Amino acid sequence: MTYGEIAQDRLTKIAACSSGDAGVTRLPFTPEHRAALDHIGAWMAAAGLEVRMDAAGTLIGRLDGPENAKTLLIGSHQDSVRQGGRYDGIMGIALGCLALEKLQAKGIALPFAVEILTFADEEGVRFPTALMGPRALAGTFDTDDLALVDQDGVTLAQALADFGGAPDDIAGLHRDPAGILGYLEAHIEQGPVLETADLPLGVVTGICGIERNAVRFTGETGHAGTVPMAGRRDALVAASQFIAAVSDRAGKTNATRATVGTIRVLPDAVNAIPNVAQFPLEVRSVDDGARAAFSDLMRDLGHQIAAESGTTFDMTRTYQQPAVSCDAALTRALLQGAGPQAISLASGATHDASAMAGTCPIAMLFVRCKAGLSHHPDEYARADDMGAGIDAIAAFLTGVAAS
Repeated sequence: MTYGEIAQDRLTKIAACSSGDAGVTRLPFTPEHRAALDHIGAWMAAAGLEVRMDAAGTLIGRLDGPENAKTLLIGSHQDSVRQGGRYDGIMGIALGCLALEKLQAKGIALPFAVEILTFADEEGVRFPTALMGPRALAGTFDTDDLALVDQDGVTLAQALADFGGAPDDIAGLHRDPAGILGYLEAHIEQGPVLETADLPLGVVTGICGIERNAVRFTGETGHAGTVPMAGRRDALVAASQFIAAVSDRAGKTNATRATVGTIRVLPDAVNAIPNVAQFPLEVRSVDDGARAAFSDLMRDLGHQIAAESGTTFDMTRTYQQPAVSCDAALTRALLQGAGPQAISLASGATHDASAMAGTCPIAMLFVRCKAGLSHHPDEYARADDMGAGIDAIAAFLTGVAAS
């Protein structure tokens, strides 16, 4: 089998480590996670790596280099969303292991150490936090998050301890940047750009910044049959104008993605005028200035809509993650390794790499996925595209070694 076919076979087998009937559901610190690590440990062993798990539940496979040599990190995550696909996250681990296996088979020794990092929780599905593994390595993990609970009331600390991790030791995982060459992550694109360009690979220039805002329109309720239409203070009508404007204004620029994904209306009765409409507004951009400007624009527009509709408006930012630029030198090496099969593009989704950027230079490789589909049971990447990714990672490693 080709290396791409081996990747496909491995990802098909590990997809069975799932708690759901449709697609892949693999949450952190569960029996499915444990079963997946058995597979990944075997992949790492086949590449000649020494395998261990750190205090945050990250499975690490290490290939030593010369004495006192720096370390290049390759990583992604093992977990999925509920009823997700078999490639998101986990493919990057498979491709990294196979790239090292390929170099080992050719007898190529690198002048630095390499570690494959399998992070436990990137998606944030089981617990209301995410990116624990890379944030621990970057020294940015908030230990207060260990008290967060899942839907069964189990704390993150308890789940991690039961899995064999060490919650009290997470603070000691912080890596010294002086000893790290950089971090590389391979991931399916999760979008249609590569398929449209008819190319298997993309080299990422930057990862978008994200902010989330809690938005609320407040009006006045009343009987749906007795209050005249004129003069109503309908919070849902005001919210609908705002939400339509979000799509319209964001659609006029390629710099911003903006989404309202859910809405809550009160009193939530078929025969009552809504007096409260509240919803999140998520704004993403690789340009933090453009993201902030869009949020300011929508805040001003919200106040204008409220004034015209007799409602009140509030928009409070609840989360912010700055955009991250990929390292220029590592990106050049990755482009050279990928060759004419790749184009440059930005990432509209966040990744483990965005957290790793807090401690070392980063680079990202995208692999084409069918119809741009992701977080879905039908998510699919072709074997030959994954093979191109393996070749690009191997060439990247030898290119960094030669520089």
